[in-house]
Amino acid sequence: MRVYEASLTYRLVHPGQKTALTRPQDVAEYFRSAFEETPTQEAFWVVMLNRKNHPLGRLRVSLGTLTSALAHPREVFRGAILASASAIIAAHNHPSGDPAPSTADIALTRQLREASKVVDIALIDHVIVGDPAADPTGRGFYSFREAGLL
Repeated sequence: MRVYEASLTYRLVHPGQKTALTRPQDVAEYFRSAFEETPTQEAFWVVMLNRKNHPLGRLRVSLGTLTSALAHPREVFRGAILASASAIIAAHNHPSGDPAPSTADIALTRQLREASKVVDIALIDHVIVGDPAADPTGRGFYSFREAGLL
């Protein structure tokens, strides 16, 4: 039987983030560079937050296809537990540019909301990042918190 050791690796991704991530547009901007690494694939990321909603770090949970990125609460909260985070914000991109949530996005957000209660790590928001030019609202992102689904 193989036994594995888990470890955290720290790499500076954003120097001097002093402000809390409390607005969806800030979250979208925080992740935009991460999504630019793989613009033709959906990627699901989590930012781990301290008690004042300042980022402790971010973790790519999965890298998917053009139309989907699989994520499970187990993987989403693993990094947050290891980082001793008090809250998380989930984010993923839609390569099509339209950030409107799919049925699968809504179902996953509900799963994450329930899991957050179990592990006592707040799910502050789930933000879908797109392109303002392809977004009917012109914003370029969708916030489940703003939509009243969190």
